Amino acid sequence: MPGKKVVRVWDEREVVYSPKRWRYLWEKRERALSIIERLEQFDPRLYGSVARGDVKKNSDIDIFIPYKVPSYLIELALEGLVSRRKIVMATPWHIIKGVIEIDEETTVTFPLIEPTDRELEFYRWGGAIDLWGVKTKQRVSGVNKKLILIIPTEKGHIESEVVGRESEVAKILGVSIDIVTERVHVLTRRDAIGRTGIYINEEVPDWMSFEEALKLIADRDPNVRRKVRERGGV
Repeated sequence: MPGKKVVRVWDEREVVYSPKRWRYLWEKRERALSIIERLEQFDPRLYGSVARGDVKKNSDIDIFIPYKVPSYLIELALEGLVSRRKIVMATPWHIIKGVIEIDEETTVTFPLIEPTDRELEFYRWGGAIDLWGVKTKQRVSGVNKKLILIIPTEKGHIESEVVGRESEVAKILGVSIDIVTERVHVLTRRDAIGRTGIYINEEVPDWMSFEEALKLIADRDPNVRRKVRERGGV
């Protein structure tokens, strides 16, 4: 699937949601809540468009756990819902993650090594809320893959440009300027040269734990092995 193109919105623009769009949002929120409640002990977060509110009919429901925990505990909490399990690493410099696919639009992601503050900021950049926020129908500001800042309103949202306003956006989202400039660089570069693929994207067999699968990958890949040793993996 091609990446979403970065667009330019030089002036603020208000988007008013239709009844259908509100319905999509609250239906996806209900689905997310049913998953997040199962994972409550791990302090899960809902992030992306379903946290911000700017959903479409085919928007994904993305849930993440913000710290490293034994994968079997997560799988126990999701018993009966797991359809596919993967290990993903975007580049040799990024975090190694376990991904549990619930269905075609719903995933639970968790770190297989200790995450850095910068890596956790990525989720605040896109917009993230906790269980209480989901229950109370809160929405949060964040930036989409087109590099547009989404600020929720009672009628929908306001969207505006990120490029050229990096410091202001960092303050609005409560993140460092470093994560803003990094994401701007990554997404504008992807526009220029196209999607470059993912360093690791391997399915984990049903009979194998995430940790066992990561060890096999680390045994053959020095980049992964180094990352695991640095960050307390398997």
